[in-house]
Amino acid sequence: MNEETESPHLPEDESVMIAAFEGWNDAGTAASAALDHMAETWGAREHAILDPEEYHDFQVSRPSITRLASGDRVLSWPGTVISLAQGEWRGGRDIALVRGIEPSMRWRTFAEEILDHAEDLEVSTLITCGALLVDVPHTRPLPTFVTSESAEARALFDLERSDYEGPTGILGVLGHEAELRGITVLSMWVGIPHYVAHPPSPKGTVALLSQIERFLGVPMDLGDLPYEAEAWTRGANELMEDDEEIAQHVERLESMMDEASLPEASGDAIAAEFERFLRRRDGGTGK
Repeated sequence: MNEETESPHLPEDESVMIAAFEGWNDAGTAASAALDHMAETWGAREHAILDPEEYHDFQVSRPSITRLASGDRVLSWPGTVISLAQGEWRGGRDIALVRGIEPSMRWRTFAEEILDHAEDLEVSTLITCGALLVDVPHTRPLPTFVTSESAEARALFDLERSDYEGPTGILGVLGHEAELRGITVLSMWVGIPHYVAHPPSPKGTVALLSQIERFLGVPMDLGDLPYEAEAWTRGANELMEDDEEIAQHVERLESMMDEASLPEASGDAIAAEFERFLRRRDGGTGK
């Protein structure tokens, strides 16, 4: 009789930090939406706020004004919040959630401030979450890429080391600085079809949350996200029906995936996807 073996996951007594930032690292806002979902589902409480004056150009990331039900107007500044979810899952693991906007300046200081909080919270593993535009059809499962510089993590989770070289975002900087402090880093990305890149991208958010569920070893309450992902797929189908060029493109992508499935989460695969992403982002220059 074959007994099912439990999938490996992070030790239950270790504190974990999960980070995502809007902007360059977050196609379709899939990653930041995943952090928002976890914070709401887990009832995370605010732990610290990074001063936006230190890191943001407000002409790039502008503050916003909203009016409350009471009639009062509130001014909200862009920035980064660290929240803390505690105790209700197996082992009572603490999870810190870092949710913000990619800073405009002082990236090293920004990363140091976040990691100082991580050390105060005795974080041993940092999971960075991002989303990038890739050539995949919306009709198939969206690809996720997970890599780590930690030999122990690669062996435990059957991961590879990223061979990507080139421009990076705040996730790359934060991950690099965390590794220098002895924190294990798991770099997690989901691919979003470039022809439906406008946010939200709930299918991408679900893909990231499913990976996080795997690493934490606890069930993830997805709430309404599966229904939202189905609605997103229907909307993409309608776009395809209305645009023959997109329909032909999707058919080509489907054929490519049917003939040979996407590569596993390898450094070469991530490097190739980043290069394609940069070419599209910079108008084909790749600079």
